[in-house]
Amino acid sequence: METKIRLLPLRAAKTIAFKEEMQEAFQHGFQSYYKGDNQWQVLPDKDFYLSLETEGAEAYEAIDTDGQRVGGAIIAIDAAKHHGELSFLYVKVGVQSKGIGQAIWKAIEVLHPKIEVWETCTPYFDRRNIHFYINRLGFHAVEFFNEHHPDPHMPEQFDQEDGLFKFEKCV
Repeated sequence: METKIRLLPLRAAKTIAFKEEMQEAFQHGFQSYYKGDNQWQVLPDKDFYLSLETEGAEAYEAIDTDGQRVGGAIIAIDAAKHHGELSFLYVKVGVQSKGIGQAIWKAIEVLHPKIEVWETCTPYFDRRNIHFYINRLGFHAVEFFNEHHPDPHMPEQFDQEDGLFKFEKCV
C-alpha cells in the first residue's frame, strides 16, 4: 500500500514548528546510535535557517490524508544546471517506517521533473539514512568527507573527523 501525502510550501507562520519537529526527528535518530546524554543540537538553528536562505531553496510540509504534518523537506534547485540538492528530509517522530520518507521524495521528484542530478549528504554513523538513500531512493555514495578529505563547501560547519557521505542520484 502506497503512503499518501501531499507537499505544501512551508508558510512563514509554520517555520518554527517545522524546525522543531525536524530537530526532534534528527535528535531521535541520533540517540538511536549514540546512547546517553546528548548535550548538543544535531540540527543547529543556524544550519536550518541557512538552508532556507540558500539560492533556489524550497521548503515543503508533508501533509497526510488527515491534514496532519508528518514530515517535510528543504531542497535547493538550480534549474539552469538541472541540479537539485536535498538539504533536509525528515519524518515526524512516531510515524517513521510507514513509507512517508519515500512518499516525500517521490513527490519532490514529481514537482521537479527536469532535475537530472540530485545530491545530499548524511553522517557516516546514520545507517538508517544510508539505507534509505541507497536502497529506498536509488542514490549512490559518491564521496566520503572526513578529517583527511573535508567538504570544500562547508569546512567549519561539520565536525568532519566523524565523516559524512555525499550521495547522488541521476534521474
